[in-house]
Amino acid sequence: MKLAHILQTLALSLALASTAAAATPATPARAMPAPAVERVNINTADAATLDRVLVNVGPAKAQEIVSYRKTNGPFRTIDQLALVKGIGLKTIEKNRDRIVLGAVPARPATTGRPMPRVANLQR
Repeated sequence: MKLAHILQTLALSLALASTAAAATPATPARAMPAPAVERVNINTADAATLDRVLVNVGPAKAQEIVSYRKTNGPFRTIDQLALVKGIGLKTIEKNRDRIVLGAVPARPATTGRPMPRVANLQR
C-alpha cells in the first residue's frame, strides 16, 4: 500500500513537471528596459526637488545646495557641488546621471588687472 502511494505521488509529480516545462516558452524572455532616472537641474531646483531626486541628499543638504547657489551663483560644473558643505565626491558620483546644469551664463573673461581707462576723444 505504501509503495503504491509513493508511485502514484511520483507519477503525479512527473506529470505536473512535464506540463510546467511544456508551458514555458522556448524563446528567452526579453529584458525589460531600465526605468528612466529622474533628472534635476541643480541651478534652478528648489530644496524639496533636490531632496526627492538626489541619492543621499536629505533636506538639510538640499538646502545647503540652494544656499550655496544663492551666495555664489550658478554651478558651472557638477564637480563644483563638492564645495557645498556636506556634499562629497561619493555623493556626486552616485548622482552624476541625475544632475543637469542647464544653461549657465558665460563668466566674463578677466585678467586680474584693472580695466584701462579710455581717453576722452572729444575735442
